[in-house]
Amino acid sequence: MQSPNVSQTIITVFLVYLVFLIGFGVYQGRKVKSGEDFAIAGRKLPGFIAAMSERATGESSWALLGLPGFAYASGISSIWTAVGCVAGITTAWALLAWRLRDEAEKYDAVTFMDYLTKRHGSLAKPIRLVGSLTIVFFFFFYVGAQFLGGGKTFSTMFNISPVTGIFITAAIIIPYTVYGGFQSVVYTDTIQAILMIIALVIAPVVGIFYIANQPGIFANSIPAALSAAGHEYTSLVGGLSGFGALTVVLGGISWMFGYLGGTPQLTTRFMAIKDDKQTKIARNTGILWTFLAYIGALMIG
Repeated sequence: MQSPNVSQTIITVFLVYLVFLIGFGVYQGRKVKSGEDFAIAGRKLPGFIAAMSERATGESSWALLGLPGFAYASGISSIWTAVGCVAGITTAWALLAWRLRDEAEKYDAVTFMDYLTKRHGSLAKPIRLVGSLTIVFFFFFYVGAQFLGGGKTFSTMFNISPVTGIFITAAIIIPYTVYGGFQSVVYTDTIQAILMIIALVIAPVVGIFYIANQPGIFANSIPAALSAAGHEYTSLVGGLSGFGALTVVLGGISWMFGYLGGTPQLTTRFMAIKDDKQTKIARNTGILWTFLAYIGALMIG
C-alpha cells in the first residue's frame, strides 16, 4: 500500500503534467493562421515530430495496456501479433509515407479522404460517401477505446470510477484539440510518445531487477515464470496444432494490414511532413520507436 506522501507526489506530478500538456497545446494552437494549419499543420512538420505523433496516435492505450495485457494472458503466442504490427508499421514508413506525402502535396489534399477524392475525381462522390460512413462508424469505437484507456488510467491512479475518468480525459483533450486542431495535437502527441517510449523501455528493466530480489513471488525471472506457466503459455502457437496453429500465426500477422493506408489518423501524419529530407528522418525515427516499444510491451506482459 502506498504511503500518503507517495500518493500525493504522484498526484502532484500528474497534475503538473496535465497542466503543461494543456498549456503546450494552447500555445501551439496560437500558431494556427489558416485552414491548412488547422487540418495538417501547414504541411510543415519536422520529421521527428511527425514520427512521434504518428506513433503516439497509432499505439496509445494499445502499447501501454492492450499488448502487455494480451501478452500476459496469451503468453509467447502473442509474439505473432507484435510481428504483424511491426511489419505493417515498418512497411508503411518505408514504402508508403514518402509517396503519400508527395501525392498529398501534388493534389493539395489536407486529409486522407480529401486525397482519395481528388486522386480519383470521377469517383469522388461515392468515395466521399462510403469513406465518411466508414470513418464515422469505426471511429466511434476507436475513439471510445482511447477514452476508455484514459478513464482506466485515472481510475487506477486516483481510485475513481472509470466513467468519471473518461469525462476527465475528454475535458482535458477536447478543448486544445478544438482550439488548435492538428497543430496542437501533433506536438502534444510528441510529448506523450516520448513518455511512452521511456516507460516501455524502463519498466521491463525495473521489473526484471525487482522480481529477481523477491523470493516470495511466483518466479524470479522471465524464463522461470514461463517454465512454471506451462506448455500452452510457452508455445509459439498456444499449444495448438494443425489449422488451429495456422490460425494463431496468420491471425497475428494479419494485423499488419491495418497499418497499410487504412488508418486516416496515421496517414495524415505522413501527408503533413515538410519535405523529403524530413520524411527520411521520420521513417527512421518511427521504425526505431516501434521496435523498442513492442519489445518493451511484450516484456512487460
